[in-house]
Amino acid sequence: MTERVKRRRVLLKLSGEVFGGGKVGLDTAVLTRIAGEIKAAADDGIEIGVVVGGGNFFRGAELQEAGMDRARADYMGMLGTVINAVALQDFLESAGIPTRVQSAISMAQVAESYIPLRAIRHFEKGRVVIFGAGAGMPYFSTDTVAAQRALELGCDELLVGKNGVDGVYDDDPRANPDAVKLDHITYEEALRQGLRVVDAAAFSLCQDNGMTMRVFGMVEPGNVTRALRGDDIGTLVTTN
Repeated sequence: MTERVKRRRVLLKLSGEVFGGGKVGLDTAVLTRIAGEIKAAADDGIEIGVVVGGGNFFRGAELQEAGMDRARADYMGMLGTVINAVALQDFLESAGIPTRVQSAISMAQVAESYIPLRAIRHFEKGRVVIFGAGAGMPYFSTDTVAAQRALELGCDELLVGKNGVDGVYDDDPRANPDAVKLDHITYEEALRQGLRVVDAAAFSLCQDNGMTMRVFGMVEPGNVTRALRGDDIGTLVTTN
């Protein structure tokens, strides 16, 4: 009996803003492009999991500022991530890639429940697995969920696609035109400098467990494929 060859397995985090093209709702042109770029990497045999955000529909923290109970607002945000997950599944399936959606909140009509061993089996069968509903609990960002899923599923790298920036900068490039893009930074440096390209909990989780993270921009066509394949783009974040 031959031993199974270890293939590259990665977890891709996509923000809700990506799905909406920076607006509320879904941008089908963007979804078509992302699906095509994921397909190119999946066709190479790369095992791909995707955690999706829901900011193109709801953001719990912003709804809380408007007076809504934070827990209820976060649950609304989780439902928004499932909408994005099902949309991405449809575009991937249309591109010819078998796909499964797993949800941290039970909704059997549209998604499987999140079961790590089942997700790993899907990877082994060449299916892309999309994870919706965040952690299934309020107060957890999808950045943190992406780090947790990457660790639990034995991924080689966590890839964070950003809509407004192409990596980690030493300051907010939208507010400071002199901000410098960093090719490499450690988690300790990112936390000490208060860089908020992802939340501190996600940085800490990856740091404590030795998970490599790559932050890259989504604007340039082909970047998703390059990140999934392991090309040197964006910013590499490591423990040392």
